[in-house]
Amino acid sequence: MNPKRPKTRTDRPLVIAGKTYRSRLLTGTGKYRDLDQTRAATEAAGAEIVTVAIRRSNLGQNPDEPNLLDVLPPERYTILPNTAGCFSAAEAVRTCRMARELLDGHKLVKLEVLGDEKTLFPDVSETLKAAETLIAEGFDVMVYTNDDPILARRFGEMGCCAVMPLAAPIGSGLGIQNRWNILSIVEEASVPILVDAGVGTASDAAIAMELGCDGVLMNTAIAGAGDPVGMARAMRLAVEAGRLAWLAGRIPRKRYASASSPIEGSFF
Repeated sequence: MNPKRPKTRTDRPLVIAGKTYRSRLLTGTGKYRDLDQTRAATEAAGAEIVTVAIRRSNLGQNPDEPNLLDVLPPERYTILPNTAGCFSAAEAVRTCRMARELLDGHKLVKLEVLGDEKTLFPDVSETLKAAETLIAEGFDVMVYTNDDPILARRFGEMGCCAVMPLAAPIGSGLGIQNRWNILSIVEEASVPILVDAGVGTASDAAIAMELGCDGVLMNTAIAGAGDPVGMARAMRLAVEAGRLAWLAGRIPRKRYASASSPIEGSFF
């Protein structure tokens, strides 16, 4: 008798704020050596969405400095302004409004409101407050939060277009520390779920995708690598492999061995 096989899944495209994307790897633009390396790593990653720290990047507001948009043009990439470095809802909302002005009415933003400078964990109460205001003002909000399934569900219900739970502290490279929480978030999701923060290497990205996440966002894991362009390629392949594995359905874990070539039914 053949063992019961796990069910395969039907693929679905990644759709964020009404736009469909082929790549499920989103990348940041900070911490690179220069803009040329930023461009090369982004291309190697195959990213279509690139996130930009509005308070730290030049998008044309400083005409005498290199402009990030010269190497990552909005005609080719979806620019995702983020509120990195904000520690209150008021700061975050103000930063998103600034991004909308700089990017000619651009509505898609990544919201993060931090709680303290040591852990960089999100301040959830301030994040909720900022999300409510931004959604009311017509922004499409991708929200960074902790790996709490109840909060993730609430952000989806209030109108965020994607929820982005952390895998581990920002820049830590520790990988996914609580797979069960991420799995619970994915299982209850009404909007795309993308792991954000804590990824360190390709296997971390693959695990996130094998859990059923819709995508992964990373910056330090690529920009901080010995060879950022090489790591960007690795992350691209890991995200693709993890997605394919999730779709195919892995075998169940067993305590004891199960022969690849069973003895039952053999001729000799």
